[in-house]
Amino acid sequence: MPRSQNLLTLSALCAALAIAGCAAPPAAAQLAPPAAPPEPHPPAGTTLTAIASGSTHATAAMAYEGGRSDDMRTFVAGAILVQHPKGRLLFDAGYGHDLAEHFKTAPKLMQLAAKPHLDETVAAQLAAAGVPASSLTAVVLTHAHWDHVSGVADLPGVPVWVSGAEMGFIRSGDSDAELARRIGLAAYHAYDFPDGPYLGFARSWDVFKDGSVVLVPAPGHTPGSIVAFVNTSDGKRYALIGDAAWQSEGVELPAQKPLLTRFVDKDPAATWQTLRQLHAAKQTLPDLIVVPAHDARVWARLPHLAPGG
Repeated sequence: MPRSQNLLTLSALCAALAIAGCAAPPAAAQLAPPAAPPEPHPPAGTTLTAIASGSTHATAAMAYEGGRSDDMRTFVAGAILVQHPKGRLLFDAGYGHDLAEHFKTAPKLMQLAAKPHLDETVAAQLAAAGVPASSLTAVVLTHAHWDHVSGVADLPGVPVWVSGAEMGFIRSGDSDAELARRIGLAAYHAYDFPDGPYLGFARSWDVFKDGSVVLVPAPGHTPGSIVAFVNTSDGKRYALIGDAAWQSEGVELPAQKPLLTRFVDKDPAATWQTLRQLHAAKQTLPDLIVVPAHDARVWARLPHLAPGG
């Protein structure tokens, strides 16, 4: 695309964002707070740590409906490491060392509007902390978009878990899952949700059978997106929500993505339902720490992986 056309496209984008920043999110019919989940029993040593690999920047107007165009936000990309006596799970994988090449598989509008920056890969940070890739039970993808799978390429041999619906999405040939296919599906393993309702979600999978890690289907952003509820031995409760919302306001208000960027959701209505469910879950568990995959403000408050473990 010629540079002059790029500039016109970006100018149109900026104008649209300014308009989007004036729109308030619609009033949402509140869902009834769900029943509290069974009391978790995470064993000693069940921990959660954040591993940021890089970031990009955009305005709040681009992140959620009602966000302001003069409110600049940092969109972090990385992974969440959950350590449990029965295994280590890495949720998502952040930017990989081939970020520049991987970014070419992102939607064209994103390529025009964003400039992702790699600080240090998740794989390198794990190694520096004394956590060899071979010790990981699996990388668990909240969904299979490029910025969540890029770092998988730096973790050869580690199993990659995706929901059955997300495996179907990856195999469908959809362009939004191109990088997941390009990296290779040999390590991918599909799972189902054999357990009952959990905090307003109809199905679940209690991975370690003690309530420490519970996965639920949350389709919308992609057909097989998930939310991971993580309960650590220090009494903290987390909800890793992937890209159901890019910033915490998506759940707090709740507010869906603005019209300009809502194209990234395969099923916006289903994404909106997930946000309303999470908003209701917060009413039941006010201390629940909701962690969007890209909200740097939330990530700054999480425990962080340190060199040496």
